[in-house]
Amino acid sequence: MTSQPGRPRRVAVISVHTSPLAQPGTGDAGGMNVYVLQTSLQLARRGVEVEIFTRATSSSDPAVQEAAPGVLVRNIEAGPFEGLDKHDLPTQLCAFAAGVLREEARHAPGYYDLVHSHYWLSGQVGWLARDRWGVPLVHTAHTLAAVKNASLAAGDTPEPAARQIGEQQVVAESDRLVANTVDEAHALESIYRADPAKIDVVAPGADLSRYRPGDRDRARAELGLDPRETIVTFVGRIQPLKAPDVLLRAAARAVADAPDLPLRVLIVGGPSGTGLERPDSLIELAADLGIAARVTFLPPQPSDRLVQVYRASDLVAVPSYSESFGLVAIEAQACGVPVLAANVGGLGVAVRDGETGVLVDGHRTEDWAAALGSLVADRGRRDVLAAAAPRHAENFSWEHTADGLLTAYRTAGARRNRAFGAGEFSLRRQRGLWKLRRTGGVKA
Repeated sequence: MTSQPGRPRRVAVISVHTSPLAQPGTGDAGGMNVYVLQTSLQLARRGVEVEIFTRATSSSDPAVQEAAPGVLVRNIEAGPFEGLDKHDLPTQLCAFAAGVLREEARHAPGYYDLVHSHYWLSGQVGWLARDRWGVPLVHTAHTLAAVKNASLAAGDTPEPAARQIGEQQVVAESDRLVANTVDEAHALESIYRADPAKIDVVAPGADLSRYRPGDRDRARAELGLDPRETIVTFVGRIQPLKAPDVLLRAAARAVADAPDLPLRVLIVGGPSGTGLERPDSLIELAADLGIAARVTFLPPQPSDRLVQVYRASDLVAVPSYSESFGLVAIEAQACGVPVLAANVGGLGVAVRDGETGVLVDGHRTEDWAAALGSLVADRGRRDVLAAAAPRHAENFSWEHTADGLLTAYRTAGARRNRAFGAGEFSLRRQRGLWKLRRTGGVKA
């Protein structure tokens, strides 16, 4: 496997709190899992070897798993396998970092050319590895505490101050920062005082070879759904941040205003975050609103089955209070399904308002019910939006994302080399001698 000039040979990707091999849609697994795995696969196809470090969550997890040729997943033991969520993980960062550093120490100096960390917990480990190995650190935040806290759902728990402090440290220490959108880049600059010269805006994507239009009736038959109903689908983790309750309240109001509306709400996902405190709360809400007979719940679906979920849908709703981008919106549009989304974060980029979907300002039930009822009742309008949706989704592929990441990697490497010059070679040489002494190869 060879790489082009300026391109790293081997990248250490750090994803502490969630494995790229975990099923998205429940627990802490979501869009970040998809992002890490898909970009790693694309980098490997371009000749860059990728090793992903994540925390082992089961005694049955092997130490190393091959996700694909050129992509290894290393499951690091740090704390108990179960019973920890991401808010507990700062206490295990030392153990996790030790596992990462020990793996690198088994190889000759310069084994990894670059560290790419995902989410602030990983950034703390990446910062240490960057200093220890003398290589660039590229960081992708995925979500930012200050942004989430500015738009909390009612009754949701704010992110702790310790997280924002940790994010601030990682922003300051990273050689390059990868933002999903221009809005996220502005947040990094204005809230976290990031240097705009070290920010790259690289949009996430979708697997366009998998997510594409297909036979709606066949998809509904596979899922056991009525072909005569208008199906509005929510895909994601069931927690206040993702706001599936906003969709249910809107559906109840729309049905109250038009009882003959052939509406069915399909909820695909599992409880996560603060939603774990009341895992049946959405089922209870549907019953309280009097629409339980119109709501179908499905557990998180693997990607081949998720394609059929999208194809079976007339509309996909993304009512989140905060989204750094919104992969579900792109995947749905790639399948030829229009999107009804909250006008927050990256959803304004993922959805073209009035062309491939509809953006709703705020989360008032009245506004969501009006938008939902209008789209459900107007098949002609949905068809126009659906026709344009795949063309828009073509702008967002994992191939494009990988291209952007490689540009960020090259820039990070070039700037670090200019900053350190010969000093970096000296550091690497000293590290190599130290390793030889430690193993008995050279006498002190």
